[in-house]
Amino acid sequence: MSSLRILIATDAWFPQINGVVRTLSNLSNELQNRGAEVEMVTPSDFATVPCPSYPEIRLALARPARIAERMARFDPHVVHIATEGPIGLAARRAALKSGRAFTTSFHTRFPEYLRRRAPIPESATYAYLRWFHRPAAACLVPSSGMVTLLENKGFNRLVTWPRGFDRAVFHPRDGIDLGLPRPIFLTVSRLAPEKNIGAFLDLDLPGSKVVVGDGPSAAALRQRYPDAHFLGAKTGEELGRVYCGADVFVFPSKTDTFGIVLIEALACGLPIAAYREPGPLDVVGEGAAGCLSDDLTEACAAALSVDRAAALRRADDFSWKACADVFLSTVEARLPGVASEAASLS
Repeated sequence: MSSLRILIATDAWFPQINGVVRTLSNLSNELQNRGAEVEMVTPSDFATVPCPSYPEIRLALARPARIAERMARFDPHVVHIATEGPIGLAARRAALKSGRAFTTSFHTRFPEYLRRRAPIPESATYAYLRWFHRPAAACLVPSSGMVTLLENKGFNRLVTWPRGFDRAVFHPRDGIDLGLPRPIFLTVSRLAPEKNIGAFLDLDLPGSKVVVGDGPSAAALRQRYPDAHFLGAKTGEELGRVYCGADVFVFPSKTDTFGIVLIEALACGLPIAAYREPGPLDVVGEGAAGCLSDDLTEACAAALSVDRAAALRRADDFSWKACADVFLSTVEARLPGVASEAASLS
């Protein structure tokens, strides 16, 4: 039996550090470890230009004909279009023109992001996204809350697609001292307007506020909040130690579709304080791993009394294995001619 060939087209890839890149890179690794052949179509394959208002992100000058050549040469059993940018558009056009069925995924609430940066109505952006995803055999969505939100906006063929974390990196460590007054309230995020970091830093909280991450808002936030502790971008073991040295993980975003940092924090035994939004609702829910509230100060205060063991138990519900399992079961059920190859990897 030939191995399952999977082509994944994405506008988000290294050196970017975000949830889309982590999801796709871990999915690719998991699939390859099971014996699949995975070909990634990414911005590194094309000339790029800076994204307006966010030059750290490069937009690929992707041509459908070039991607069509890649598809024909690789002849994938599965085409997955992960993002709705230039590469996603070119891959969508190439797949439709060649008659290849494909799946998509919804990672980012672009309508809400764009509204914070420009006077673009959310309704117009959602109309584009509905058009983009409509031909897909399935659209994979990070949380059940986002499935409900998108169904209410006219999207269809939606599948809830869980996320995971690296268990070798994100786990409890004893005796981590960040050298700051306690309690320590931590957030880990790209520092950009849509992440709502100011809502966290405006809170009247005891102890210390710590911010890990970088992005276009970093300089302005440092200037506006001189009493907060900005540690810059951190990954791997260094990030895991910061999680373990904090008392509460604060997630102020109202636009994230999931938030992988939430489960990384839980895996280190760090309780969550967040708004009642789709990502946190799926990760924390009504359980004992944190507190969700429309009042973020109230959520932070309540999270201080959460048992760290409850956070650890909740993290056990997430894994990259489960992420790959859902991906494979979806393509097996929704795409023609791949059932036997997909089933052999499940």
